[in-house]
Amino acid sequence: MATVTIDRLEAAMLARAHGLGFGDADARELVDHFLGAELRGASGHGVERLRWISAFDDLQPAAQPRLVERDGGIARWDAGGALGYLALSRALERELDDPPTGARLVVVRHGFPTGRLGHYAERVAAGGLCCLVTATSTARISHPDGGPPLLGTNPLCLAVPGEHGPALVDVSMGRITYGAVLKAAATARPLPEGAAIGAAGGPATNPADVTSGAAGLLPLGADQAYKGFALALIVELLCRALAGADGFSAVALVARPQALPAEEIRAALGGRRFPGEASAGRRQEALTAGTLDLPDDLWEWLEAAATAA
Repeated sequence: MATVTIDRLEAAMLARAHGLGFGDADARELVDHFLGAELRGASGHGVERLRWISAFDDLQPAAQPRLVERDGGIARWDAGGALGYLALSRALERELDDPPTGARLVVVRHGFPTGRLGHYAERVAAGGLCCLVTATSTARISHPDGGPPLLGTNPLCLAVPGEHGPALVDVSMGRITYGAVLKAAATARPLPEGAAIGAAGGPATNPADVTSGAAGLLPLGADQAYKGFALALIVELLCRALAGADGFSAVALVARPQALPAEEIRAALGGRRFPGEASAGRRQEALTAGTLDLPDDLWEWLEAAATAA
């Protein structure tokens, strides 16, 4: 592993994003997203994703999302070939620039990938609005009885304004995240027992079976996994119904809050962990240390771009 200062890492990421053809604003947005995830320990959505998108055959760095309709309680966008990270960010920035008097549903179709949804929701909440956001992605979750992967990990994320900053709750519907699968594959480790299921219904522990689609992640919920599957299905049905059945999409509800309930709930927990606090704590620890650890090959790939720049 390579230990790299955050400032140096950020500069190398920006150089690589510019080298892929992204303009200043879009490069900054991507780096903020990936670096923010890495700081929080969500490496499945972190720095490695920059190398991942660089291999896209259909990458269109100059593409821009298009507002299709914004009338009353709904705003519809089409990613227009832009990465989902950029399309969803642009759509929600528009809501912050011109916020609804009550609530508005924001739909972004043909947007993939969207990454860590807390990145967007927290930004909206910092601007004074509640934000509930979800998105579909590549099928990774199987039915609890087996069969091929049918649904994405389909996270639900909510951020609300708070007296001491936004309160953020972000959860995906898999027993483990797909990022954990990729990490297991990279380190040649098996998946935890009960994390994945084969097409015939038997257990699967080889991460390669999940990445190839031969097995799928089990929904969260252990012996109540049918409830986790139902939650993932709710997201799938909602996004497909509002955005269209072709391609991946994101749906967000933004609304003006009438109360700031987070501190009251935190007080009622009596010191027990509030969801999202561990992630925020890891971010603060990394910022205090001023460094992050990255796989050697990933840092070499990034450093090569910084040197060339």
